[in-house]
Amino acid sequence: MKIAVTGGTGFVGRALINELTKKGHEIFILTRNGSNRENSSLITYIQWLNEGDQPSESLEGIDVFINLAGESINSGRWTKERKKKIIDSRIDATKEVLHILSHLQKKPQILINASAIGYYGISDTQTFTEKSSEFGTDFLAKTVQQWETEASKAREFNIRTVFCRFGIILDKADGALPRIALPYKLLAGGTVGSGNQWVSWIHLKDIIGGIEFTISNESIEGPVNFTAPTPVSMKEFGRTLGSVLQRPHWIPAPEFALKAALGEMSMLVLEGQRVVPEKLLSLGYSFAFENLHDALTDIY
Repeated sequence: MKIAVTGGTGFVGRALINELTKKGHEIFILTRNGSNRENSSLITYIQWLNEGDQPSESLEGIDVFINLAGESINSGRWTKERKKKIIDSRIDATKEVLHILSHLQKKPQILINASAIGYYGISDTQTFTEKSSEFGTDFLAKTVQQWETEASKAREFNIRTVFCRFGIILDKADGALPRIALPYKLLAGGTVGSGNQWVSWIHLKDIIGGIEFTISNESIEGPVNFTAPTPVSMKEFGRTLGSVLQRPHWIPAPEFALKAALGEMSMLVLEGQRVVPEKLLSLGYSFAFENLHDALTDIY
């Protein structure tokens, strides 16, 4: 297949492209920067989001469009300016994707748009599936809602549109896990905040596997929760991580200290939601890692 990817140099994008090229797919990476290009006969780099760029001219005939573009929510303290950049980067990139799609004579079969479980908001008691009607009112929830609303306009072109609501993605080299693991490696790990907040996690390998499953399964549309079937509390997550790393779980990180250090961004570790991947499970996706201990053991 011919697959276009935005955000191809990011955390998920790099891993996804690596796997897709191994399977012989032809990849078109949309990028602002023409430097640092990988040398591969299966990868073509296309300039976009710069004045004068005409990416649609190089994308006629693509089968799949994957939009992962957006400023990292971990990129710095959430000042007013940073929040604007987080939202605008997602909306602007998605608008450009729609502009490209509008100019293609032959539309791709599917648009896969990144999203996040932050859509559901914060709760220690509820369990959220794709059928849940509740949605949050905090900054992350509103950001995701705007993002999905914009991406949903692809349906006007009769393109199957999927919103991948990513949970906490676990990987050794990138994402949240290296930061969570560092205190344990320094023998200073312990419960973060109350410890009762939910961690709806997923191994990076299941992000890739789930995306491939979504592409091939034509019945999948709309929101899809990309989380493992077994979310855990932050306290359990820490204890399991300490066990796998053979390090103690004993020094707590109090809520007031994290709020003082991180500001509103502290909600990334102090708040959470229990999310289960009902759609993937009901359609037969087999998770490589359903159990947190197994996932962390594989990573470390």
